[in-house]
Amino acid sequence: MMIHHLMIAYDGSDQSRKAFDMGLDIATQYRAQVTVLSVARPPEPPVAVEMEAVIDSATEYYRGQFNELKDKAQAIGIEPEFEIRIGHPAEQIIILANQLKTDAIVMGHRGESFLQKWLLGSVARRVLSYAHCTVVVVR
Repeated sequence: MMIHHLMIAYDGSDQSRKAFDMGLDIATQYRAQVTVLSVARPPEPPVAVEMEAVIDSATEYYRGQFNELKDKAQAIGIEPEFEIRIGHPAEQIIILANQLKTDAIVMGHRGESFLQKWLLGSVARRVLSYAHCTVVVVR
């Protein structure tokens, strides 16, 4: 299997940091192009004013994180693309993976509390179920 384009799902958690490191490792081996995707969840139910605030704060948060990730990647000769999307994480991961025709998705399993494990683990489960490509789930 050749990996030309790799997507790393990143949410700032320890698990996604591990996934980022593993993704860089894989990208180095295959000389793959890398896209890092972060997804901000809109408020439920979506309210226009809150929505804008959520998008702004998520964008600011992830941009700060991306600077650190970019430095780490560039240090080993990788120039990743960074993308922030709004919506349900699993859905956005799958949509972008299809659009970019990625060969593999690397993501964390994540979640600390039982509820987070159940809720957020469902993101990994959904991506595994519906992605068109290989999915690597990092624990």
